Amino acid sequence: MADIVQQRVEDRLPGLEQLERVGLFTKKEVKSMLKRSTALEYKLHRSVLSKDDFIGYVQYEINVLELIKKRRARIGYHFKREDIEFPIIQRINNVFKRAASKWKDQSLSFLHPQEDVQLWLSQVAFCKKWGTKSQLSKVFSSMLAIHPDKPSLWIMAAKCEMEDLNSSESARHLFLRALRFHPENQKVYQEYFRMELMHAEKLRKQQQELEMAKIDIGEYTFSPEILSGGLAEVVYRDATEKIKGAQFMLSLLQIAAIFDFTKDLQDKILQNLQAQHTDESVTWDFMARRELEAPGAPKLHSAQGRASDVDRREERCCAVYEEGLKSLATEPMWTHYVTFCLDRFKRKTNVTELKEKRRERLLEVLQRAHDALLLQESFYRTWLQVLLSVGHMDTATRVAIAATKCFSQSVEIWSLSLQTLVHVKSGEVGSLFQEALKHVNPKDSLPLWQLYAEWSIVSQCPQDTDALFQKALLSTVPAVSAAMKETYLEWAYKTGGYKRARKTFKSLHEHRPFSKAFFTKMVQIEKEQENPKISNLRDYYERALREFGSTDDVKFITRGIAFVDLWMDFIREELGALGNPENCGRLHWRAMKSLVGESVERFTMQYTLLQTGHI
Repeated sequence: MADIVQQRVEDRLPGLEQLERVGLFTKKEVKSMLKRSTALEYKLHRSVLSKDDFIGYVQYEINVLELIKKRRARIGYHFKREDIEFPIIQRINNVFKRAASKWKDQSLSFLHPQEDVQLWLSQVAFCKKWGTKSQLSKVFSSMLAIHPDKPSLWIMAAKCEMEDLNSSESARHLFLRALRFHPENQKVYQEYFRMELMHAEKLRKQQQELEMAKIDIGEYTFSPEILSGGLAEVVYRDATEKIKGAQFMLSLLQIAAIFDFTKDLQDKILQNLQAQHTDESVTWDFMARRELEAPGAPKLHSAQGRASDVDRREERCCAVYEEGLKSLATEPMWTHYVTFCLDRFKRKTNVTELKEKRRERLLEVLQRAHDALLLQESFYRTWLQVLLSVGHMDTATRVAIAATKCFSQSVEIWSLSLQTLVHVKSGEVGSLFQEALKHVNPKDSLPLWQLYAEWSIVSQCPQDTDALFQKALLSTVPAVSAAMKETYLEWAYKTGGYKRARKTFKSLHEHRPFSKAFFTKMVQIEKEQENPKISNLRDYYERALREFGSTDDVKFITRGIAFVDLWMDFIREELGALGNPENCGRLHWRAMKSLVGESVERFTMQYTLLQTGHI
């Protein structure tokens, strides 16, 4: 091993001497580089190798290249690159090659496949940056021999051949090979289709340049079929035979639309789309939206004229959707129709008539989709917002109630509908809250309870609100019971003052489950009094610490919950005017016994900062 390392180090000497001779590095720096290089070479010749050894070697060499580049720019010396940079670049490529050959058999490799691919991609990036693009084909060829199962790598290799190496033929061969491994991969076909169109565009530009230069090309002529995208059409036919579906066909149409010489190809794709996929909603959606870009009246200068033209285009779009609904009245079809109307409604316009027309059209389509029981849940929020914005309170009430019947188990729909009914001050709110709690899953009912409590506090008498809280406290869902205790305590303090809040706290402090906020809220209430009692504060903190002062519970550890702040707040109270500083030591000892893991470190840090006066 030592002989091999020594030979590799000696191979470096001419380059290092050249660096010193031309003044890019000092003698001391060259000596340091030689020492570092020797250490890296020894790492690469150990019996047990790791990916990090190769990465470290490559990164060091790249850093050297970057430093040489900066120093050349600083002193203005740009010669002898073949003696300085080229050997370094060759060494880096050789190291990449050694790493690839070391782990080319994935069954024996301890490298994760993704990490192995990343090693190849690093070499690709290096070759592109440092001007060794001639190596790219070999790198991709070796990589694809090991990873033929990854379509993205085939696409990357073909793009490199097309864009970096300017070889359409090589790119085409790569795509054809990729299709043997992935005969039904949409992305491969899409990029192959794009590549053929790019190739045709490149040939058209070459032809134009030759014609402009009036150069006689003899017998060589450009094939009209290829110039018009004939090879791309072959790819399209083959792709659509193997991959069915309007969405895929539309993706090819969108790619073709990028190029200005593909009108005939686009027309052919459109004809096939209309002939083969009228049973798919995306087809009708595309055909309808095309009406917006269809040629129309000459450019109009007045805002009213432009608005009228836009309105006519939107009417034509709606006519296409209506035609589609006659044969395809499905939820996806209605979803596309509503989405189109909503998109147009959201577009800004200063013409009031157009704005009102869009709103009426949107409301009409929403109503029809709802009547057909095919309106998606997510659209009801928009529907209600639009109705409320124009003051249609009765209609909003009716829609809100109807939505709950269509999606009776959806917490979001119930919350939205109840918020709407509260906003319009409907008399059915109370009964609907009770109805909602019957239908939804109790585990998901907390938002409804909170909304119910907010409404009751504002709209109902204290006795009814108290009865509501008592009912909520009996919930079998811990999250509901714990959250409502906090709200109940806050409401009791606002309506009955300190005495009622303390009475409420005493009635609840033995009935689990609790939330941390339940105790901290009571602490806050006590401290707001004119003469707060330290004995009461200690009682609140002790009860809170009994529930939340320890991280021994597995669920606290797994969730990362550490109630260090409770201990620190208690200690601060004892250090305050009402407390006894002598108790701090005992609290510190208890906290260190109760907390575990990271919580101990956090508590120790905060306690130390408190002791030194930094917090």
